[in-house]
Amino acid sequence: MIETSSKLKQVQMQVRNKEAEKKRAFLTLEELQQLPDETNTYKSVGKSFILEPKSLLVTEQKEKIKECDSSIASLQTSKEYLERQMTEVESNFKELLQQDPGLARQIMSMSMS
Repeated sequence: MIETSSKLKQVQMQVRNKEAEKKRAFLTLEELQQLPDETNTYKSVGKSFILEPKSLLVTEQKEKIKECDSSIASLQTSKEYLERQMTEVESNFKELLQQDPGLARQIMSMSMS
């Protein structure tokens, strides 16, 4: 259960990161599209900038958005699976405790020690 919970948190964090990356790409794309076609555009590569045609940068941003959408969809599927798994484990645990009240008391005494 602890492992599933940590995996779920990790997937949720990955979804947030991909959504932020997608938003950055979308905002960059919006700004690029406002520029005239003959504008010199530069791509950041490490600490330097390289002259690139505007069309190439626009294409890269559109691809990044598609890639993020795909990753987010995949991560959402994983998240839903992990949530179902957590719910199932919780219900199994509750059922076990309801069947054996002595076990529940034993667990409670261990957690208070």
